[in-house]
Amino acid sequence: MQDLTGFQRDLLYAIAGLDTPHGLAIKGEIEDYYEKEVHHGRLYPNLDTLVNKGLVQKGEIDRRTNSYALTDRARRELATRREWEDQYVGEEVTQ
Repeated sequence: MQDLTGFQRDLLYAIAGLDTPHGLAIKGEIEDYYEKEVHHGRLYPNLDTLVNKGLVQKGEIDRRTNSYALTDRARRELATRREWEDQYVGEEVTQ
């Protein structure tokens, strides 16, 4: 997880939060958060990087639509990241 960019970590969080994560749904979540357009040339290479790192599984919904799902490793690493974040800002952010 430490070797990921912030954008790649955000992609993992977006995938985790979607019921049916596919490219356009992930793109929409990220654009809502970033409040600007995210181009396909940025999105899909970063998703492929997450697949290559073993953090995301890529499937096929139909010939034009890919599905994305977190691997068990990604879930563990996100949980570890959240614990790390919480020790610094957990209580302060909720108050």
